[in-house]
Amino acid sequence: MTRFYIATEDDILEGKTTDIYFQRTREILEKSGLANIRVRMEAHVYSLPRNYKWAVFAGLEEVVHLMKGKNIDLYSLPEGTIFKEKEPLMLIEGKYADIAIYETPILGILRHYSSIATKAARIKKIAGGKSVLFFGLRALHPAIMPMADRAAYIGGVDAVSGVLSKSFLGLEPKGTMPHALIIVFEDPVKAWKAFDEIMSDKVPRIALVDTFYDERYEALLAAKTLGNKLHGVRLDTPSSRRGDMRKIIEEVKWVLELHGFKDVKIYVSGGIDEEEIKTLRDIADAFGVGTSIAFPPSIDISMDIVEIKKRDSWIPISKRGKLPGAKQLYRCWDYDLEDYIIPFSNSRKIKCRNGEEAKPLLKKYIENGHVVEEMPEVRDIRNYVLRQLKLVDL
Repeated sequence: MTRFYIATEDDILEGKTTDIYFQRTREILEKSGLANIRVRMEAHVYSLPRNYKWAVFAGLEEVVHLMKGKNIDLYSLPEGTIFKEKEPLMLIEGKYADIAIYETPILGILRHYSSIATKAARIKKIAGGKSVLFFGLRALHPAIMPMADRAAYIGGVDAVSGVLSKSFLGLEPKGTMPHALIIVFEDPVKAWKAFDEIMSDKVPRIALVDTFYDERYEALLAAKTLGNKLHGVRLDTPSSRRGDMRKIIEEVKWVLELHGFKDVKIYVSGGIDEEEIKTLRDIADAFGVGTSIAFPPSIDISMDIVEIKKRDSWIPISKRGKLPGAKQLYRCWDYDLEDYIIPFSNSRKIKCRNGEEAKPLLKKYIENGHVVEEMPEVRDIRNYVLRQLKLVDL
C-alpha cells in the first residue's frame, strides 16, 4: 500500500506529533504526583545564524490554533515582529504535564515559519524597491506548501506561486511559464503565442527567453512576437550555462531598447540568493527566488522552563546557560528597534531616547484556553514586517 507520510490536523492537535521523551516525561510526572506542577515556559533564540543581526517571528497563528482549548495562558510577540538574540518571543503558563507533548510541534511551527520568513525578509531588504516572487514550492513536501507561501509572504515577498494560496491565504498566485511549455511546442514563438491567446488578459505576458537560443535573440524574438503586450522577459539560465548574468542582462536590455522595447521588464530567477541580488538589483526589475527561501538558515528557537510556581509565588529557575525568570520585551520605535528586556512582572516605565515610553510587546493571546486576541490578516502582518525592515540593517 502506498500513502503520503504526513500527520493529520487531528494528529497535531492531539499531541501525537511529539518526541517520545515528552510522552514519557508526562507519564512519569503523572505517576510521581507532579502532574499539577505549574510552570512558565519561554521561547527564545540564544544564537542567530552567522552574520544575522535579527530574525522575523512567525507561526503564531498556528501555535494559537494548536494550543486553544488547552488549560494554559499564552503570551507572545505579535506575528511578524523582528527580534534579536535572547529576547523573549513567547511565554506559556500552565501545568507542565499539559504542555510537555506540545513542545515539539510548537517549536517545529515557530522555527520553520521564522526561518522562511526571516530569509524572505533579508531578500526583500536587499532587493529594495524591486519585486520578489517566491518560487520555492518544488523544494518542499507538498503537504506544507501553503505554510511556506504564508511564511515567505509574511517575510515580505511581493507574490507567491502556489495555487492553494488563493484558498488558504486569499493571495492571487503569480508566475510566468516553464521551459516545459516551450519544449513541448518545440518553438518559443508558438509557445508564447499560445500563452497569449489562451491566458486571461489579467495574466502579465512574461516570456521565458533562454530555452533554445541565446537570451538576447530570444528576448528580441519575444518582443517582436508579442509587441506591446509583452510585459517582461525572464532569464532563468541554469548555472552550468549562466556565465556572467549581469552582462547577459545588460546585453538583453541594450538590444530591446535599441529596437524600441525600452519598457520591457527584466525578471531574473534560477538559484539566486542574497549576493546575486546585490549585484543585479540596479539593472533587474524583479527576482524569482526559490530554494534559498525554502531552505533557509535555521532560526533555532528553543523553549525552556524559566519559572515554577510554588504556593502562590513564581520562582525563577532555568537550566545553565539560560536566563531564569519570565521576561517582557519593551521596544522604542523612534530611530531603530531599541529594545529592553525586563522581568515579566516588573511594571516599571522605560523612557526612549525621544522621551516617549517604550511599549511592551508580549501580550496575551490565550487565557485559560480561550483565544482573547484576534489574529491579523496575512497582508497586515507583511506590512508590519516591511515597516520594521526600514529600521534595521543587515
